[in-house]
Amino acid sequence: MTFRPDASLDPSQVEDRRGQRGGGLLVGGGGITIVVLIASLLFGFDPTALLGVVDAVSQTQIENGPPPSECKTGADANARDDCRIVGFVGSVQKYWQDEFARRSQQYAPAKTVLFSAGTQSACGSATTAVGPFYCPEDQKVYLDLDFFKDLTSKLGAKGGPFAEGYVVAHEYGHHIQNLLGQLNQSTQTGAQSKTVRVELQADCYAGSWARNAASTGFLVEPTQAEIAQAIDAAESVGDDRIQQKTQGRVTPDSFTHGTSAQRQKWFMVGYQTGDPARCDTSGAI
Repeated sequence: MTFRPDASLDPSQVEDRRGQRGGGLLVGGGGITIVVLIASLLFGFDPTALLGVVDAVSQTQIENGPPPSECKTGADANARDDCRIVGFVGSVQKYWQDEFARRSQQYAPAKTVLFSAGTQSACGSATTAVGPFYCPEDQKVYLDLDFFKDLTSKLGAKGGPFAEGYVVAHEYGHHIQNLLGQLNQSTQTGAQSKTVRVELQADCYAGSWARNAASTGFLVEPTQAEIAQAIDAAESVGDDRIQQKTQGRVTPDSFTHGTSAQRQKWFMVGYQTGDPARCDTSGAI
């Protein structure tokens, strides 16, 4: 993804906690379930498998680079991984700010927290093992940049900048659901569950942003090759594909995010229409 070199970034939208250590299990009734079902929204793993590793914080030290506060322009976003996240966050939030304004509604911004290994959220512990997630309790997105390495090395995605944009936009899709009262925190799993429908809607919201990304002023028009990066990332995190890869069989009753085909389909619904109103997953999915 190419950012406009002269685009102005707002680093205050990203909080840098890299190098800090998080610890402890989630506390509070149902807290761990919320994080496993919401926090693993790109992994698609069986939640019971995630529960076994949620407290396993990586011991790998990640060197702190210059802080995101130094990310000022689109040229910085083209040159640095963390600045690219700052750029994507700015673009996604500008899109939703404009979209809410068209509906005569007020958009409430959400910060993204960059962390390494582990940190604390209002929903409990955030760890690398859990993956990117949105916490509705503090309305923040949590992201360890090492996830993008796992996306390619462990989940088989081809990667690329727009795959990262898809991840960020998907997480902010959950923020939009929270603002609109659509965010379901049910523990129900299965191919037709509300949990799956929420995840597919977030994929659709990500596609809607992708269609309108250039109009936010941060990015040039995405190429078909860049859109293919997002579609490939969506495929790599389908429940069926990950279950087959990790456990050698597919168990639809434990689906939490939808199949590869469903995730691709709903991203494309958002992308082809550019209209979040078309992201109604309450019917056939």
